[in-house]
Amino acid sequence: MTATKKERDILARTLWGEARGEGAGGQVAVAWAIRNRVNDGKTNSWWGGEGYAGVCQKPNQFSCWNKNDLNFPYRNGAKPISSHELAQARKVADQVIDGKVSDPTGGATHYYATSRKSPPAWAAKAKQTCKLGGHVFFRDVP
Repeated sequence: MTATKKERDILARTLWGEARGEGAGGQVAVAWAIRNRVNDGKTNSWWGGEGYAGVCQKPNQFSCWNKNDLNFPYRNGAKPISSHELAQARKVADQVIDGKVSDPTGGATHYYATSRKSPPAWAAKAKQTCKLGGHVFFRDVP
């Protein structure tokens, strides 16, 4: 799937918001989970969406896009993200979209941060594929 400049920017901002402390490896994993959702094509599911923008900005899917998130103004462009951090996220977004790095998640479409007090309800019925950095990844989410 091709991605517009806007979609690439939204993916990069999502990576910054969801995995800025993870480094490139963690960002690649998060980007692949998003790409796997895009490629899955479940646009009408509770977690699907049309293209990268539709998946990233689907309500209640990625906390960094929730309006009550403290860093939301950075993700929507109202406040500037550090140029170094955004450049890293953009590089990773481009690499994953363009298929220049392989999927380290085993086809995951979902993840959650290990900093959560408890796993989300959907994780109980899904197949865990791996744990990378501060995230646990899953596929076959109902």
